[in-house]
Amino acid sequence: MINHDAKKQDILAAFNFRHATKVFNPTKKISDEDFSFILETGRLSPSSVGYEPWKFLVVQNETFREKLKEISWGAQGQLPTASHFVVILARTDARYDSEYVQNLQRTVKQMPDDLLETLKPKYRSFQEDDQRLFESDRALFDWASKQTYIALGNMMTAAAQIGIDSCPIEGFDYEKVNEMLENEGLLEDGKFAVSAMVAFGYRAEDPARPKTRRASEDVVQWID
Repeated sequence: MINHDAKKQDILAAFNFRHATKVFNPTKKISDEDFSFILETGRLSPSSVGYEPWKFLVVQNETFREKLKEISWGAQGQLPTASHFVVILARTDARYDSEYVQNLQRTVKQMPDDLLETLKPKYRSFQEDDQRLFESDRALFDWASKQTYIALGNMMTAAAQIGIDSCPIEGFDYEKVNEMLENEGLLEDGKFAVSAMVAFGYRAEDPARPKTRRASEDVVQWID
């Protein structure tokens, strides 16, 4: 029988343990088993209407990391020291009627054609009318990118629960990183673009000060 109070304390302890690690211990490596577990929590993450508009590039090649370091000002300490470094891509083609979405629904979700036809106008209305995603290519990409942050958060939390540090990274030259990835043939002819990055490993030293957050009453409002 699960001890719910103990489980809750374990989860909160993981959140308190996690911090944005700037420099990792380069001599300590995450085991293949543990990193597969972290990636699996990303793969199993929820996404809006189940489109899973992400891809995780695990960058272990030192030469590749060095090139990335030149155009990622927010990863100067992490790229040379992290055990594992992940570039998270978001899809640019996550439209309700795209080849990707249609194939996902047929082959992964195993939806019959009659159900697809029934749902198609509903998905169109959701994306076009509710979310206004067709106003620009950037709007559709930004919506997909928001989904990747769910996976990002889940991976960092899962890592913390098994004692592994992480750091989310947005500090990079968006155009230059996309150009680099495109030149390496990693964006599948424009079907993906960079969303965020995240480093994993073991901290070189403990943070200088304890975690701080705003008080609960400042961030939670109940509507009864």
